[in-house]
Amino acid sequence: MRHLKSGRKLGRTSTHRKALFRNLVTALIRRERIRTTLAKAKELRSHVEKTITLGKKGTLHAQRLARRVVVEKEAFAKLFGPLSERYAQRNGGYTRIIRLGHRRGDDAPMAFIELVDREGEAPEPQPKAKAAKKAAPKKETADKPEKAKEKKKETKKAEPKKDDKKTTAAKKGDKKKEASKKSAGTKKTATKKAATKKPATKKTATKKSTPKKK
Repeated sequence: MRHLKSGRKLGRTSTHRKALFRNLVTALIRRERIRTTLAKAKELRSHVEKTITLGKKGTLHAQRLARRVVVEKEAFAKLFGPLSERYAQRNGGYTRIIRLGHRRGDDAPMAFIELVDREGEAPEPQPKAKAAKKAAPKKETADKPEKAKEKKKETKKAEPKKDDKKTTAAKKGDKKKEASKKSAGTKKTATKKAATKKPATKKTATKKSTPKKK
């Protein structure tokens, strides 16, 4: 049993395994993103992060230790230059693993391993910004009573408008009543005139009916 034995052998001897991770570390520092099997990516993470912490230290002893792992001069200069400045305020967690599925043929699980905050990628928010965001809702809760008071004032100001609407409606109702009264008065006058005219027609009819005296 392999209890308390860390690390993956990956079917290789110790020297072959050291050479493999030396090449993978230099490739990842140079390209900042490589595609490999999931087991190699998980094992590579610890090697890369240790070398980046050596680059952040920047001492002569750290340079000599990093020189054992990083083979190329360009990758070595990048490790102690841009990468050390990029991760100056980050305490670990310099890499990210993204699973890609299985490889055709042997069905081996594949993955991308990449550096965090690399070029062309939006930087992640810092913890201070998160704390500021958490503190912001408290201010909003303090402002809520004031907003409620302002809304009440606005509703009070808006109430007279409703009264105006009621008064206008009452005026319209009064006008309708007056118009109905006028129309009723005109109808009554018309009926009276008609009643007065009818007897006159009867008189004329009686006069015509009486014969003339000889």
